[in-house]
Amino acid sequence: MRITYFADVRFPLERANGIQTMETCYALAKRGHTVDLIVRPDTHAPARDPYAYYGLTPDSRLRVERAPVSGPATARRFGYLAFALGRSLGTGRADVLMTRDLGVASAILQLPRAARPPLVYESHGYAPEVAAALPSLVATATPPSPRKLRRLAAREERVWRRAEGYVTITAALRTELEGRFGSRPRLAVVPDGVRPATGTDGAARGSGTRLVAYAGHLYAWKGVDVLLEALARIPDAAGLIVGGHSAEPDLERTKLVAERLGIAERVTFTGLVEPVRVAELLTQADVLALPNPASAISTRYTSPLKLFEYMAARRPIVSSDLPSIREVLRDGVNALLVPPGDPVALAAAITRLFKDQALAARLAEAAFAQVPNYSWERRAERLDALLSETVAAGR
Repeated sequence: MRITYFADVRFPLERANGIQTMETCYALAKRGHTVDLIVRPDTHAPARDPYAYYGLTPDSRLRVERAPVSGPATARRFGYLAFALGRSLGTGRADVLMTRDLGVASAILQLPRAARPPLVYESHGYAPEVAAALPSLVATATPPSPRKLRRLAAREERVWRRAEGYVTITAALRTELEGRFGSRPRLAVVPDGVRPATGTDGAARGSGTRLVAYAGHLYAWKGVDVLLEALARIPDAAGLIVGGHSAEPDLERTKLVAERLGIAERVTFTGLVEPVRVAELLTQADVLALPNPASAISTRYTSPLKLFEYMAARRPIVSSDLPSIREVLRDGVNALLVPPGDPVALAAAITRLFKDQALAARLAEAAFAQVPNYSWERRAERLDALLSETVAAGR
């Protein structure tokens, strides 16, 4: 199968978006498909090799093509959309098109169906709710206008009704979209994935100061502030915060939170690290924390890469008890789940795992045993079934 995947991001991208896109396309290529990944140029000079950046062996079946866009943000966006529309025309280049970009999907679907291959859209949230919530969750976000919210809602409905195939990353998101727009054919729930780690036995690090780790961005909706408040309640615990972009205010903000709480000396902030280093850093921890507060994004939409990275690290997990998380984790079975946004409950669960090594080991092993079901290869297998069905329906 020939797949063209559109990702309107600079590439390689440090964020989860970039990792998920590259790993998904790579896994589809490993299944024998030919994949053209269409991205924006890298902003680094010289441009980085995506394979090297993400720690992957080059595969000739996956070709990363950079759209020739430049200039201010608006020009780059319109330039990419124009390029994507041009690459979508004609049924000889690809058997199916894919994207997780709502604007790109909406634009492609306005092309005559006879002039393009079928499109599979991958949804990571209901855009109007995400846009409305972001200003209270991300320091750099601005409130959307009513006009923008109406435009996003119209795009969501158009893509739901017209896309030949549709993917949601959580069952809760599927339920919400079906509630808004009704049922549709060729719809699959396909969570994110992980590259299974090797060489870790899941054993605790030993006596002395215990280490609690978090990996990911430091936006308020990720809950790092809650984790820091929990650590302030555990005098014998150290923290390892993996991630945070120096060009964004959240890294400095969370460092100031640690100082205010009097725990700066026992919390290490790594800043941004390359994706290939994350797995090794996580295995240094005694407990891994996923402290998302309840929000429009966390509650129903998120399928966080860090969740699956935690499971692969073979370390016990303490996570917020949210519907999207409960699709993967079960309290007392493969993790401890606590009320979201509650640092007291989070601290108590972490302390419980420090004291009960048998419980910690059992939870870690149970989560690790489920990793094969959430590998990128398994994700590509699930997508493959939908892509094949979509292509067959369009013939």
